[in-house]
Amino acid sequence: MRRSVARRFAAVLATAAVIVAGVALSINNASAATGGVTGYATQNGGTTGGAGGATVKATTGTQIHAALCNRASSSTPITIQVEGTINHGNTTAVSGDSCNTAASVIELKQISNVTIIGVGAGAVFDQIGIHIREASNIIIQNVTVKNVKKSGSPISNGGDAIGMEAGVRNVWVDHTTLEASGGEAEGYDGLFDMKNDTKYVTLSYSILRNSERGGLVGSSETDLTNSFITYHHNLYQNLNSRVPLLRGGTAHVYNNHYVGIVESGINSRAGGKAKVDNNYFEDSKDVLGTFYTEERGTWQTSGNILDNVTWSSDGTDNHPAGPSMPSTTTVSIPYNFALDNASCVPSVVSQTAGANKGLQVSDGSCSVQTPSQNPTNPTTGPTDPGTSPTNPPTGNNLSVGAGADGSSKADGTSYGSVLDGNMSTYWSPSGTTGRVSVKWGSAVTVDTINIREAAGSEGNIDNWQVVNNANGAVLASGTGAGVISFAATSLTKINFVITSASGTPKIAEFETYA
Repeated sequence: MRRSVARRFAAVLATAAVIVAGVALSINNASAATGGVTGYATQNGGTTGGAGGATVKATTGTQIHAALCNRASSSTPITIQVEGTINHGNTTAVSGDSCNTAASVIELKQISNVTIIGVGAGAVFDQIGIHIREASNIIIQNVTVKNVKKSGSPISNGGDAIGMEAGVRNVWVDHTTLEASGGEAEGYDGLFDMKNDTKYVTLSYSILRNSERGGLVGSSETDLTNSFITYHHNLYQNLNSRVPLLRGGTAHVYNNHYVGIVESGINSRAGGKAKVDNNYFEDSKDVLGTFYTEERGTWQTSGNILDNVTWSSDGTDNHPAGPSMPSTTTVSIPYNFALDNASCVPSVVSQTAGANKGLQVSDGSCSVQTPSQNPTNPTTGPTDPGTSPTNPPTGNNLSVGAGADGSSKADGTSYGSVLDGNMSTYWSPSGTTGRVSVKWGSAVTVDTINIREAAGSEGNIDNWQVVNNANGAVLASGTGAGVISFAATSLTKINFVITSASGTPKIAEFETYA
C-alpha cells in the first residue's frame, strides 16, 4: 500500500499545476463571509477580524498592503475583499504608521482586527504566501494559496502558504485551499505553520494537498510556546507528513478526512497533547503517533475510522499509535462543538472544504448547510492586548471600590493593580501559577468576569478556574484570559486561580459584572 500511495502522490503532483490553474473557474460569488468562528479561535476573548470597520476591495497585493496602511491605526478594524490573482509582480511594500509590509509577500505584521476574504470570481495567491507576525484577531477566508516556495529564485518568499509566528493570537483560517507541487527538494515548505508563541488558532473547512509537509506547531523541540489549535472538517490529501506535527501544546483534531498520507500523520511529540475525534483515515500510513524523535507526545482518541491504514513497527524514534490507537492522556476542550459521525466525514468534507464552496458547513449531524451568521460580526470580541476589549461586558464594573488579595505576588507587582483601571500596572504571581481575588464587605451577585492581561503577556495564561472563595465551588474553568461567564452567584470574594501557564502571567485588570 505504501508504494501505491507514493505513486499516487507523485501522479497528483505532476498534474497539480493544471488543477490549481482551474480553481478560479468554480469560485462562487461571496460578497461577505457566512458561518461563525469555531474551535480555539473562540477562546481568549474570541476572533472577530475586521468586524465593525470599513470594507475595501483589493485586486493586487499592493492594494492589500495599502488598505492596511491607510487605517487610522494598526488596530483599526478592516475587511479586505480580494478578487483576482495576487502574485509577486503586483505585490510591493507600502509604508504607513498603521502597517509594516514587505514586497513579494502578504505581510500581516504588528497589526490586529483584520479580515481577508475572497469574493467575486475568487482570490488566488499565486506563489506568494500570507505571513502573520506579532498580530492578533485575524480572519482569512475563501482564498487559495498555491505553490509558495522557500527557495528557488526568483519566486521564493519563506515557504509557508500561511505562516504564523512571534506572539500571534486569535486567528481563524476558514474555507481555504492550500497546496503545493512538491516537497523540500523542489523548494516548498509547510502549508500551515505556527511558531514562536502562537495561540488560539482554528483551521476549518480547508484543503491541504500535494505537499511534502502539511504544517507544524513549533519549529523545534525547544519551541514549545505554541498551543490551543483546532483542526476540523479539513481535507488532507497526498501529503507526506505533518498533518500536523505538534511539538508541545494542545490541539483538537476532529472530523477531518485524511487520504494518501505517505509517511506519518498526526505527529504528537515533545509533550504535545492531541484530542483526535471522529476523523476518517484512508489509504494512509502511521496516521497517529510520535515520529522522528524520542520526545514523546500523547493523545486522546475516539470515534475514528481507519480505512486501509498500515502501521510500522515501534522502534527508535518511531512510535506509532496503531493499530488500535488507544488513548494515552485526556484532553479537556473548553468550547462547544458538534461531531459528525466519522462514516459521513468524507462526504461532508468533499461538499464543504476549500475555497469557492459557497462557505457551506456541517450542521453536526452529517448534513450540510449555508449558515446565516456572519463570522466578521460574532457575538463576542477578542481581547485587544493593552487596550479595552472590543466588546466588554455591559453594566458597572463591580471591582471598582472593592478590595483584592492573592496567594503570592512577584516583586514590583500589587494585588491592587488589578482594580485600578490602569493597563500599565499589573499583578503577577511569584511563579507561573497562583491566585488573585476580588472581595467585598457584603455579598454581591456576579455572573461575568473579564481578565485583561498586560501588554506583552497576552496568552501566557493556559488553564484557570474561577472559584467562590466561601465554599470552594468552581464556577468556571478553561484556557486563556478574557471574558468569562457563569451562573449568577452571590458571594463576597471571587478567586481567579491560574493552574498552568506557558509564561509569566500579568493581570492588569480583574473586572467583575452582574
